[in-house]
Amino acid sequence: MATIAWRTQSATVCFSESLLSLRRGVQAALFRLGHHPAWHQTDNSTAATHRLGDGSRKFNEEYESMMAHFGMKPRTTEVGAKEQNGDIEAANGALKRRIKQRLLVRGSSDFESVEVYERWLVADPIARANAGRRERLAHELAVMPAVRADRLPEFKEVSMNVTSWSTIYVDQNTYSVPSRLISESVRVRIFERALEVYYAQKLQLVIERVVGRNNHRINYRHIIWSLVQKPGAFARYRYREDMFPSLVFRRAYDAITGAEPTIAKDLAYLRILHLAAAMIEAEVELALTVLLDAHHVPDVDQVKELVRAPRAPVLVPVMGVLDVDLTT
Repeated sequence: MATIAWRTQSATVCFSESLLSLRRGVQAALFRLGHHPAWHQTDNSTAATHRLGDGSRKFNEEYESMMAHFGMKPRTTEVGAKEQNGDIEAANGALKRRIKQRLLVRGSSDFESVEVYERWLVADPIARANAGRRERLAHELAVMPAVRADRLPEFKEVSMNVTSWSTIYVDQNTYSVPSRLISESVRVRIFERALEVYYAQKLQLVIERVVGRNNHRINYRHIIWSLVQKPGAFARYRYREDMFPSLVFRRAYDAITGAEPTIAKDLAYLRILHLAAAMIEAEVELALTVLLDAHHVPDVDQVKELVRAPRAPVLVPVMGVLDVDLTT
């Protein structure tokens, strides 16, 4: 996302055309600049506007509140008139090409995280784009008011009850939470990239946010205890595929159930999965691999024995003290 002032550019990474994305981008641009313009112009995106019955569009209340907070007046291009933002679109196009070229010079498009990528955007292609505009920008900053408002929260907060299946439904997507929260009321802070779940004023967990609608993010560790108590529900469980952390667990389930799955066989697998949640998943996966490779049908007791089996001690090499001669 590129936020364009008349003489400068700023960029933030966004995952959707939401008000949270718009708020984050606008705030980043304003606080980097230190000043704010009189007007903020945008297209008729749903983040800023909504459709009226006569086909026209009106500003959203939250967007107008953000504009008032920073002392700017909102305005949009006309509906279907993209050419009214032609200079901005051209600048955006040039910025995208500049980013592509700088990535080629860098030699890789891989970054450790989104945050690292965003810092690179500001420090490299954005800084280079703005380098030749400093003199003209200085003339505008001389007459632009300084930003004196506080930064707005970059999240929205909602309260909801956790279902009997240890899930919450946020912005048309489903997420699992720890089973201890079943039937409790929780507060959820919805950031652009993540959710923070609070109970009794304490942060319980952070969940990566799902993009789109009618999707889900289910952690088997949150659900497994409910399934162990009700193994008959496993065959029809909506998020059943999320109960196989890896291909090895899927192979184990197929070996246990064979051609005719039953409640008892499902329970046998769920007990192994419960063991993985209670202990170290990688060790349970290794034990399953050993059993499957030996053509054994995995059993939770066999897995426990392998996981708890003593291992050969790790030999740490003994190194002498390095004598450093600082006289040479």
